[in-house]
Amino acid sequence: MTQRAAEAADVVVVGFGAAGACAAIEAADAGADVLVVDRFSGGGASAVSGGVVYAGGGTAQQRAAGVDDSVEAMYDYLRLEVGEVVAERTLRRFCAQSADMITWLEGNGVPFEGSLCPYKTSYPNDDYYLYYSGSEAAGGFRDVAKPAPRGHRAKGPGTSGKLLFARLAEAARRRGVRVLPQTAAQELITDETGAVTGVRVRTLRDAPAWARTAHRLFGKYAAKPGLYVPAMRKALHRRAVRLERRYARDLEITARRGVVLSAGGFIANRDLVREHAPAYRGGLALGTSADDGSGMRLGVEAGAATGELDRISAWRFITPPSAFLGGVLVDAHGTRIIDESRYGAAVGEALVTRHGGRGWLLVDDAIVREARRTARGQSQWFQWLQALYLLRRGRVTGKSLAEVARRAGVDADGLAATVEAYHAAARAGDDDPAGKPAEFVRPLTTPPYSLVDVSVKPNLGYPCPMLTLGGLVVDEDTGQVRDGNGVPIGGLYAAGRSAVGICSRAYVSGLSLADCVFSGRRAGQNSALAHGNLDKNENVF
Repeated sequence: MTQRAAEAADVVVVGFGAAGACAAIEAADAGADVLVVDRFSGGGASAVSGGVVYAGGGTAQQRAAGVDDSVEAMYDYLRLEVGEVVAERTLRRFCAQSADMITWLEGNGVPFEGSLCPYKTSYPNDDYYLYYSGSEAAGGFRDVAKPAPRGHRAKGPGTSGKLLFARLAEAARRRGVRVLPQTAAQELITDETGAVTGVRVRTLRDAPAWARTAHRLFGKYAAKPGLYVPAMRKALHRRAVRLERRYARDLEITARRGVVLSAGGFIANRDLVREHAPAYRGGLALGTSADDGSGMRLGVEAGAATGELDRISAWRFITPPSAFLGGVLVDAHGTRIIDESRYGAAVGEALVTRHGGRGWLLVDDAIVREARRTARGQSQWFQWLQALYLLRRGRVTGKSLAEVARRAGVDADGLAATVEAYHAAARAGDDDPAGKPAEFVRPLTTPPYSLVDVSVKPNLGYPCPMLTLGGLVVDEDTGQVRDGNGVPIGGLYAAGRSAVGICSRAYVSGLSLADCVFSGRRAGQNSALAHGNLDKNENVF
């Protein structure tokens, strides 16, 4: 039986990852009574992430590392990277508030450090916590904006997203934010005008203790290590669903001021991925099983518009080892694919959308030897395993270009022409044909040659993580969700990957978490503003 109005709060947050935690903190600081619900036990994709926050313009960590950066340089780079997915004023506001965002996170217990990584990598080892996390130093970008490292990794061992979320969750609870875990939102409640006034949920709050414990463990291990073993994730998720069906009870929660949807993306919903981005298959769903589009569904059922649903970030990193940057990335025709120093999502997009997901990295023996020597020292454990795979099972070798091409199934004439053009430009001192900066260009003249298979396909040894970038369309000043006519829906806000945001057209490491903080704070503050809780002039967003 439905328990009507059994719970109430000023602001109800659906989804307790980084965006939800930031929304809850800001709403509580604005004086609102806040209740957060989460399908499992909190954390979401944020907790299994690398804990990298993209920030610049002169952060304390950049200054400690001797890095010269400016808000304008950050803006110029991001405008080229993300296009016009948000208005100019929104991106400028994001950049201008960037350094203060890191300070705000530190004030909420998230530690950062200005130890600068000296080599190009997809993610630094535990010696470094500031690095070039995008394409800032790649060809084309460095000509537009002065490069600067802006990947601020939360200071903690391994992938530090778990630490970042834990500190934000602690900060929210210290403010009196109530958290109702193991509670799945089912439907938004609206009044006669269409404004959102609450949410109907199914909760395990009153289930037997053993069922809550089992559900918690199923959710925990489905998130990690289930992230790397899809069959394990599916099996554990099915068991969690069975417990929900048997023991969950209906509950209505009244939201006196607003509901914030921050329930993640939809990468775990394969039907939605096939519908909106059918080319993206064979990748690893980066997130949790709760990243099924349920938050977006709630908004759509209340009349919300969606955007950028076809945008998926597919990560095809070729570093570490950094030596691989000297290779040449080719398709089945032997044609050059992209500047190898570009960020892994740009490489992944080029592979998926223009080359059928197939690609090989051509390297010579000198690069292979350097890679073997340096890979371990430049890697986290999972990167080391992937490097081992690529250096062993993931490549074929040949005494000549023709032989290695034949063994890999790559057109030999096309490969030879690509390598000749690569070498000819280097000899003449001309720009690399694909735009790769000169410091990464290496002569491929030491046989035997190797073609390393970097194709996008199911592969436990070298997976291609993917996450969705689109979501509900929001007002960029308030975070309020808009309907199909562009009119804000009363009482409804969205943040993180449930909403269209800074990174919804193109992604670099740290930009999603930075957008979670930016959009989560915006939605939390403005949902608390409803009904005049704060003076409009106090809205920093």
